[in-house]
Amino acid sequence: MTKAFGAVTEHTPLVALDIERREPGAHDVAIDIAYCGVCHSDLHQALGEWAGTLYPCVPGHEIVGRVSAVGSEVTAFKVGDTVGVGCMVDSCQHCSACDEGLEQYCDEGFIGTYNGATADAPGHTQGGYSQAIVVNDKFVLKVSHPAEQLAAVAPLLCAGITTWSPLRHWKVGPGQKVGVVGIGGLGHMGVKLAHALGAHVVAFTTSDSKREAALALGADEVVVSRNPEEMNAHANSFDFILNTVAASHDLDAFTALLKRDGTMTLVGVPEHPHPSPNVGALIFRRRTIAGSLIGGIAETQEMLDFCAEKGIVADIELIDIHDINEAFDRMQRSDVKYRFVIDNATLNA
Repeated sequence: MTKAFGAVTEHTPLVALDIERREPGAHDVAIDIAYCGVCHSDLHQALGEWAGTLYPCVPGHEIVGRVSAVGSEVTAFKVGDTVGVGCMVDSCQHCSACDEGLEQYCDEGFIGTYNGATADAPGHTQGGYSQAIVVNDKFVLKVSHPAEQLAAVAPLLCAGITTWSPLRHWKVGPGQKVGVVGIGGLGHMGVKLAHALGAHVVAFTTSDSKREAALALGADEVVVSRNPEEMNAHANSFDFILNTVAASHDLDAFTALLKRDGTMTLVGVPEHPHPSPNVGALIFRRRTIAGSLIGGIAETQEMLDFCAEKGIVADIELIDIHDINEAFDRMQRSDVKYRFVIDNATLNA
């Protein structure tokens, strides 16, 4: 049995659980989990705020740990390797998306690290709020950051790749003016990555109090989006805007800032739909509103390697697993800079 923390119902706080992990098969990697990031989607899923939660629900899809065993057919990993696991642990591996290394868009739907259908007990996957996990080797990632950074690497497995994938797909780089809307768990990584890719980065926030923090993350400029003068000063000037805000809001305020042929990509899913955008603002400047979902395994590995080379990690607050319910409460109040990470050693306490 493996010690874990999870929700038994949508109406109860997370509690200590004992869960089963399968024995490693020929293509499996067993991992002792050192750290697991706390994503806002963990909260939504565990508390039943998203439809379809399967209980008991053990969240966690930002996993960093060390290999404890490998299957007989595994060649890319060995015992003792430092590795990561992100939002996916399987996919069909034969559709056009999977063939192109875009497993997140699998035609049959990828298997999530938790709450995904599986033959293992209890019939659905259980995530990283636990001591250990067993994962198909195709969905395990190499981590080359130094040991002292590993806790802060964990959020790269979701927040990092969620922002990296659109930045790469839309070819963000030197000579481009790039906006990042929202300075939270996703947005702070978007600022760091866009800056490291060589773009001129403008951070958008609703609060003037976040100005200095955004500049410290690597933003070249900061705009308070509630200030019409600051917004108007940037009209028709952005090549690309990464919108990380998950709350329903007026998209027109930001599409008006795009150049002709500019794109705004959304990575946050709002609880209620955004107001319908002004189609004329799109048509008359050939602007695009797009969406993006995490990233494929090859792309995630690319992101991890880039971040290791550049010394990029998330800004985190390390917590004891026994404080997870307090962390969920604080996340709902946006009281974290910018990501909680669980010290999984505390599961032994």
